[in-house]
Amino acid sequence: MVTRLSDVDPIHWATPVVLALVVFVIYTVDRLLDVRKYTVDPSSQPMTARHRFHQRYATLLWTVVGIAAGLALVLTFFLPGSVVKFGLVLGGICVAYVGAVFRLPARHPALLLKEPLVAVLYAVGIWGSVWVQRTTVSKVEIAEFLMFLGIAFQNLLLFAVMEQHETPDQSTFSLATVWGEERCELILNWLTAVIVATGFTLCFLTTDRFAQRSALMLGLMSLTLYVIQRYPAYFLRNERYRWLGDGVFWMPALVL
Repeated sequence: MVTRLSDVDPIHWATPVVLALVVFVIYTVDRLLDVRKYTVDPSSQPMTARHRFHQRYATLLWTVVGIAAGLALVLTFFLPGSVVKFGLVLGGICVAYVGAVFRLPARHPALLLKEPLVAVLYAVGIWGSVWVQRTTVSKVEIAEFLMFLGIAFQNLLLFAVMEQHETPDQSTFSLATVWGEERCELILNWLTAVIVATGFTLCFLTTDRFAQRSALMLGLMSLTLYVIQRYPAYFLRNERYRWLGDGVFWMPALVL
């Protein structure tokens, strides 16, 4: 979707492949380090089903991570120089983040940056890898990038709130616990309102039909997360909120 929004020339074929591999590596290593930290200090965080899965298959997952990282490294040599430079900077920040999270105490204030920082790294990785292959970036693209960034943060903050509902007896440390549920609900409501309003506004400000469809789809993604927020009891069953909450990032495929 991002590629078609800035449709000057096709982006290099290896870009989305490397991006997908690296996102998988970062997420999996983050979880595996969480499990290692739990083994050293069981009181550091609650042991969720996802953590138990990564603990049980740690050896296999480390092997898969190694293969994925090796394949991503090989494909890096096929990427344009602008993407490689961009990736080195963003990748360095991601490595520093994962390393810092692993070393910081369980309730260090810096850990509260997790939700906004991960949202920024995720959004910048997707949009930036396309933009560095372009000579110009339009205001519409920037607006839709900010919408996507808002959705990424909405997703992460919503998950933090739902995890509090899921395990109220287990102590966690996140923006949801520090801000409280009422403030988080207010922020999530405002995020939805601003994202949806921006999507409708862009439909009147641009004549590009694909940009209009993309803006509306981003608004629908935010509304889907809002529905999960409104009906927590239903979406907590069998972790439905995780499947649908992360599934919204497949919705842009509907406009291609």
